Amino acid sequence: MAKKGNRVLVKLRSTESGHIYYTQKNRRNDTQRLELRRYDPLVRRHVIYRETK
Repeated sequence: MAKKGNRVLVKLRSTESGHIYYTQKNRRNDTQRLELRRYDPLVRRHVIYRETK
């Protein structure tokens, strides 16, 4: 059986609207939930996106 890789697909949801980004993170280096500033096209500005399940 293949060993699990360190990189996993994560879903980032906007704090201001329901917009979603998908990205990858390294499971070993980033053990906490991600928080990134990304452009939200629904509110047309940069907002914080948080990792969700």
